Amino acid sequence: MEAHPYGFLSLLPPLVAIVLCFLTKEVLFSLFVGIWIGATMVAGWNPWNGFFSTFDTYVLRALVPKDGGTWNMAVIIFSMTLAGAVGVMSRSGGTLAIAQSLAKRAKTPKGAQFFSWLMGLIVFFDDYANTLLVGNTMRPLTDSLRVSREKLSYIVDSTSSPVASWAIVSTWIGYELGLIQQAFEKLGIQENAYLVFLKSIPYRFYCLSAVVMVLFIILLGRDYGPMYHAEVRARTTGKLLRDDAKPLASSELTKLYVPEGKPVRAINAWIPILTMIVATFVGLWYNGGGMEKPLTFTGIREAIGNADASLALIWSSFATSAVAIIMAVSQRILTLSQAFEAWVDGAKSLIIAVMILTLAWSIKGVCDDVKTAEYIINLSKGVLSPQIVPFVVFLVAIFVSFATGTSWGTMGILMPLAIPLAHALNASMIATIGAVLTGAVFGDHCSPISDTTIMSSMASVCDHMDHVSTQLPYALTVAVVAALLGYIPAGYGLNPVICLLMIWGALLAIVFLFGKPTDIGSLEFKPEEKISLN
Repeated sequence: MEAHPYGFLSLLPPLVAIVLCFLTKEVLFSLFVGIWIGATMVAGWNPWNGFFSTFDTYVLRALVPKDGGTWNMAVIIFSMTLAGAVGVMSRSGGTLAIAQSLAKRAKTPKGAQFFSWLMGLIVFFDDYANTLLVGNTMRPLTDSLRVSREKLSYIVDSTSSPVASWAIVSTWIGYELGLIQQAFEKLGIQENAYLVFLKSIPYRFYCLSAVVMVLFIILLGRDYGPMYHAEVRARTTGKLLRDDAKPLASSELTKLYVPEGKPVRAINAWIPILTMIVATFVGLWYNGGGMEKPLTFTGIREAIGNADASLALIWSSFATSAVAIIMAVSQRILTLSQAFEAWVDGAKSLIIAVMILTLAWSIKGVCDDVKTAEYIINLSKGVLSPQIVPFVVFLVAIFVSFATGTSWGTMGILMPLAIPLAHALNASMIATIGAVLTGAVFGDHCSPISDTTIMSSMASVCDHMDHVSTQLPYALTVAVVAALLGYIPAGYGLNPVICLLMIWGALLAIVFLFGKPTDIGSLEFKPEEKISLN
């Protein structure tokens, strides 16, 4: 076997970045140091050359890849455009009205959290759209009912990629099917990739259980670890963030007040939101060749799976912005000048987040060059029996995704290795595929250098490292239980539904036994009270 060019030192860039994130709580600084270390390694350990290549190679490549890919820039454009639309919806009173209408049903912190969770399931088709829509729409309601920003970030993050990754119609499915199909073709396996994808859904123990874990915590009204302290702080003092927190959004977004004397109408947010959902679906269908396919479930699924999601998201975000502005101006709630000012303020609120996002992509490029994932994979070789292949693959996917902060990258790295491995050892192919697809989501869900983790902090206006540190104990709990009660017994042939029931039973017991009630000092919200957007 060919020697690894950097050995265990390939872990240094992501490890330093992650450790510094936790120690300093300065995400930009931590990511920069991690990139610089990796660039220095690639530059023959010359720190001077490494410093310059940090910018002219890795940061530049993150924005303008050598292969000409436009995905990263599309995400930035989509995010800022949608944030602009949210700014208009906030200034016109749309999001405030939604929060007030939901408050008639959600009169307690538990109700606000449940509706946030439910909305996260409804916007299932894309993790980015889910994160920005749910976080920005539900924040006024959760703020008014003294739900901590850390808790909102956790709910938003746990219903984004953990849901989109197994939805049968989503922006993820084309990529996932492509990986399965390519591996099958190389091995001469004749099975239908989509059917295999469907069969793997019950084996997505982590993703399914992460969503259920949120529901248990909400319904039982219990929390543990750092989240407990965050919730008690919010309930008893009204402080939604800790005193020294640095929320991942600027004041432009949180100070978009409705003009004095103007009515607030939920329709000014619901119609733009529905525009976003419908435009995304139509855009995916059209871009994926839907006009040439029959208007059936299979035809629609294939079109969406073949689509370039980045283009569809850009189209839908601009459509959402246009609708939000037209509605605000046509009702004379805002002047055209005020509407565009609100849009710009909303977009400006993401500047810091975009910088962090760019550095997160940059460190992913560094990890590719120093072969971090390859080293982690090599460590797992030579210790496998057929029964524990799904278990080991799940653990490797967790470590790779957490270290690199990318789920799709982890899937792309592991799927071509895991499927031949399961085939050669006669291990459970479906369980192994499920282990790759769900283990890869772990890092995307909770790594401090993951783009969706960053976007969850951003949409919830939460301190990024506070979000990471409060969510991580829950994510680790789910991952450990899923590994022990899911992939080990599944590897020995136990039905995945039974595994899921065991996992959920264990999680319910953990929340009940280790969690503490967080209703201390909570005040019932009165619908007639005005909700503050601060």
